[in-house]
Amino acid sequence: MSRVDAHHHIWDLAVREQSWMVGPELDPIRRSFSIDELVPLAAAADVTSTVLVQTVGEVAETVEFLEVAAGNELVAGVVGWVDLTAPDVADVLAGLLARPDGVYLKGIRHQVHDEPDDSWLLRSDVQRGLAAVADAGLAYDLLTKPPHLPAAIRTVRDLPQLTFVVDHISKPRIGDPLEPWAAELRALAALPNVTCKLSGMVTEASWRNWKPADLQPYADTVLDAFGPDRVMFGSDWPVCLLAASYAEVVETAEVLTSALSPAEQHAVFTTTATRTYGL
Repeated sequence: MSRVDAHHHIWDLAVREQSWMVGPELDPIRRSFSIDELVPLAAAADVTSTVLVQTVGEVAETVEFLEVAAGNELVAGVVGWVDLTAPDVADVLAGLLARPDGVYLKGIRHQVHDEPDDSWLLRSDVQRGLAAVADAGLAYDLLTKPPHLPAAIRTVRDLPQLTFVVDHISKPRIGDPLEPWAAELRALAALPNVTCKLSGMVTEASWRNWKPADLQPYADTVLDAFGPDRVMFGSDWPVCLLAASYAEVVETAEVLTSALSPAEQHAVFTTTATRTYGL
């Protein structure tokens, strides 16, 4: 079965620092990672297409990622960054899409979980920017943590014309009680214009001692709330390397979805991402 990895990153520390990379615990990934390093790992896991996702709030990185996609058969799409609050956000999006490699731009993302205001998504300038993303025909990745879910629910409800994608199941701490995260995720899933990535869980668990059974209740909640047709696999490589290899992340996703039918597994590993991002 050919698969889509709907969420991974690359970065070159010789080009720019990664401002989020703070603390000695991140030393294992404090180096440059290229698409060439991912290619054999993806091939070994039967991953034939990927979505390359932004890491910093710079349009220049988005341009670089579009160039990577144009030059590498593995990358089928890019989720980039623009300043949603900028008055010219629609023009910036149009400029990116007009590039020869602009066809690879499939979505936009912002590090909402780093904003001090849990309701940042509800700001009028942000809402205007999100409407511009919808007008451009792109999806929007929601990078949130549980405290941001109430604002995310209102945002998804108020912008029915925009396709939203929840990154990393909204990053609940694995081992914490499922509630209120589960209830809020179900409220989000009740809205038809949102999908969810089964990704980023290993780094929300104990990096050294996690096991698939620890993640299963969270994965089951996501699959039950959204249904397999609105859930997609993502590795979160190379961030996942803090807790698991690429192969281990793929194998864990297989375990977490093992109760699904073959058609449902195909949705999680291929068709949801293909449809949502127009790959």
